[in-house]
Amino acid sequence: MTSSNIDIQQPQPFDLVNNDILIAGNAVAFEGTLTINVTEGHDEFTSFTNVGSLALKQFQGSINIPDTNAFQLTRLFLRLADDTGNENGPAVTIPILFGPKILPGYTGYRNYTVKSGDTLTGIAQSEYGNSNFQPIVEANQHIISDPNLILVGQVLRIPRNDT
Repeated sequence: MTSSNIDIQQPQPFDLVNNDILIAGNAVAFEGTLTINVTEGHDEFTSFTNVGSLALKQFQGSINIPDTNAFQLTRLFLRLADDTGNENGPAVTIPILFGPKILPGYTGYRNYTVKSGDTLTGIAQSEYGNSNFQPIVEANQHIISDPNLILVGQVLRIPRNDT
């Protein structure tokens, strides 16, 4: 996502993230600082990262969400803003999906390509040993609008808790 001064290259909209959210892109910011804000409308966490102040430069930053129960919802909003010199400065907001809220003990995900005859219940049974397909739906909420309708060739993210 891009504004005139901020280009977020990581994470992308609807990426699955863990407690340590890594952020990278290109930006220019007043006094060289961007504010990082993660919220779901109820609770929020804030941090900062440094970037160039005179020209568009690459940056990397991160924000840690120490409590996996900090949020009520699985869809969060990551906001990156140049508001150090102006409260209404340029900002970019993207939706992200919080893996630890989707699946307890979340460690990442693997891609699964839907085959003929697959159902979410069957995939969940194979992946988790039970028929609870809700973590798969939550991890793919941007592409699954009806859990009874998945398409052959569709690539789904299967949340994992490989501990």
